[in-house]
Amino acid sequence: MDSQNVRTAVVGALEEIKAKNVEVLDVRHFTSLFDYLVIASADSTRQTRALARNVEDRLRERGVDSQGVEGLRSGEWILVDLGSVVVHIMQPAVRDFYNLSELWGEAVRQSPRHSAS
Repeated sequence: MDSQNVRTAVVGALEEIKAKNVEVLDVRHFTSLFDYLVIASADSTRQTRALARNVEDRLRERGVDSQGVEGLRSGEWILVDLGSVVVHIMQPAVRDFYNLSELWGEAVRQSPRHSAS
């Protein structure tokens, strides 16, 4: 599955569990490590964990296994590494503090439902 389809599947999985403020950053021109960052917010540790599990489950159904998951224990910030797409699921205070969108300030922001570019 190409990275754009993985990105679309990730957004769908996040929306199923009511993630908030889903943001997609196209970082292909800044790093060769991955193509997209997907950042989403959740209201509780229970929701961050549910979102991460749903992303893993939905992508596995499509033949994409995660390379790793970090942060499940605390649940405040969970990273799901899908190779070409890295997913950050954060509680709002953590997201505001680290402000990953600003760190990748030059990245192209895409609508979560943006078609392949």
